[in-house]
Amino acid sequence: MDIIRIIIAILLPPLGVFLQVGFAGAFWLNILLTLFGYLPGIIHAVWIIARR
Repeated sequence: MDIIRIIIAILLPPLGVFLQVGFAGAFWLNILLTLFGYLPGIIHAVWIIARR
Protein backbone atom coordinates (compact mmCIF):
# COMPACT_ATOMS: atom_id res chain seq x y z
CA MET A 1 0.00 0.00 0.00
CA ASP A 2 2.92 2.38 0.63
CA ILE A 3 4.02 2.05 -2.99
CA ILE A 4 0.60 3.24 -4.17
CA ARG A 5 0.75 6.16 -1.70
CA ILE A 6 4.21 7.14 -2.96
CA ILE A 7 2.98 7.10 -6.56
CA ILE A 8 0.01 9.25 -5.56
CA ALA A 9 2.38 11.54 -3.64
CA ILE A 10 4.42 12.09 -6.80
CA LEU A 11 1.32 12.96 -8.82
CA LEU A 12 -0.63 14.88 -6.12
CA PRO A 13 1.48 15.42 -2.99
CA PRO A 14 -1.32 16.64 -0.66
CA LEU A 15 -3.49 13.64 -1.52
CA GLY A 16 -0.69 11.23 -0.63
CA VAL A 17 -0.19 12.93 2.74
CA PHE A 18 -3.94 13.02 3.37
CA LEU A 19 -4.20 9.27 2.79
CA GLN A 20 -1.43 8.75 5.34
CA VAL A 21 -2.28 11.22 8.13
CA GLY A 22 -5.70 12.71 7.39
CA PHE A 23 -6.28 16.40 8.18
CA ALA A 24 -3.31 16.63 10.55
CA GLY A 25 -0.76 19.43 10.51
CA ALA A 26 1.42 17.58 8.00
CA PHE A 27 -1.40 17.77 5.45
CA TRP A 28 -1.70 21.55 5.74
CA LEU A 29 2.07 21.97 5.66
CA ASN A 30 2.20 19.89 2.50
CA ILE A 31 -0.42 22.06 0.82
CA LEU A 32 1.66 25.11 1.69
CA LEU A 33 4.87 23.52 0.39
CA THR A 34 3.14 22.42 -2.81
CA LEU A 35 1.90 25.97 -3.39
CA PHE A 36 5.44 27.29 -2.95
CA GLY A 37 6.81 24.70 -5.35
CA TYR A 38 5.85 21.30 -6.62
CA LEU A 39 9.17 19.66 -5.74
CA PRO A 40 9.14 20.61 -2.01
CA GLY A 41 5.61 19.19 -1.80
CA ILE A 42 6.73 15.90 -3.33
CA ILE A 43 9.77 15.62 -1.06
CA HIS A 44 7.69 16.28 2.04
CA ALA A 45 4.95 13.84 0.97
CA VAL A 46 7.38 11.01 0.28
CA TRP A 47 9.16 11.72 3.58
CA ILE A 48 5.86 11.57 5.53
CA ILE A 49 4.85 8.31 3.84
CA ALA A 50 8.26 6.65 4.26
CA ARG A 51 8.55 7.74 7.90
CA ARG A 52 5.38 5.96 9.03
